[in-house]
Amino acid sequence: MKMIFAKYLILSSLVLGVQLFLHQTQRIQFVEVSDTAKIHCSSTENLEGGSSMFWYLRREGEKPICIKRCLDDQNVGKFICKHETHSSTLEISNVQKTDSGIYYCAYRYSSYLIFGNGSTLIVGDSYTNSSWVMLLVPFPHGSQVTGTANLACVIHRVLSPVHVSWSVSGELQEQGLMRSLKAKDGFLTLVNHISVPVDTWTSGKNFTCEVKFNSSGNSVKKSTRYPAAHASSCLPSIVSLAVLSALILLMVSLSLIWTFCRSTLGFPPRISAPPASQENQGGILYAHLDFDSRNRDGRKMQRPARGKRVKL
Repeated sequence: MKMIFAKYLILSSLVLGVQLFLHQTQRIQFVEVSDTAKIHCSSTENLEGGSSMFWYLRREGEKPICIKRCLDDQNVGKFICKHETHSSTLEISNVQKTDSGIYYCAYRYSSYLIFGNGSTLIVGDSYTNSSWVMLLVPFPHGSQVTGTANLACVIHRVLSPVHVSWSVSGELQEQGLMRSLKAKDGFLTLVNHISVPVDTWTSGKNFTCEVKFNSSGNSVKKSTRYPAAHASSCLPSIVSLAVLSALILLMVSLSLIWTFCRSTLGFPPRISAPPASQENQGGILYAHLDFDSRNRDGRKMQRPARGKRVKL
């Protein structure tokens, strides 16, 4: 949606034949709940008192809505417009978490709207106990075919938008494209991804995704580079195959050794002892037991066992 606004801005200017551009210098702003937020918008031309200025809000997972038309006689309520010759400022009082989102200024020229580049407002803390960040790397062979490598930073189960920035070996890159999914319980899953030339990805440079959830807390950083990512994707399968091969080899070896030892050492086959015969006479149980015993010459000797009387 942000890219559509930018294209619409350029197209409107070309069609109208004017050089009016709106620029919002604040890319990201963190404020605490109940505070006042101020979002600025500057123009290359005179805004004519600001009566043709509008402000739009796009919350994550929703369509943009018009929240304020900056007429001089409508500066009441939660949203207030303040104008200068080449700028306009939107003041939001008593901000709440529901006010988080991307704010766009817009100027109406004839029947067209010219939009700014947008400013992200984050109210309070987006982090929860179940939040986590994961960095997804390109598939090794897919990048070779397309000529570009796509990296994605996944932010799971947050309450409101977050600020995501990318750097390559310490050099800050342009903001990635953000996509969002809102669950039934209100939590958000955000995916911010960038596309780089495959030569840049395979050069061994360090790619870092930094996520900031609030104004005071520490940010979360996830980093990767091509050799490490390629090796880590192959390592689990190689280790599993090696362990499985070792176990099979060990089982075969033990089976061969046991078979060889039984045949060479002359172990006799194991014979189960016959079951004991039992007789019950007059409440007395007689048990006749035979024990297999051998003398020193290896000849079998039969030794009768004495019956043991057990009184029931």
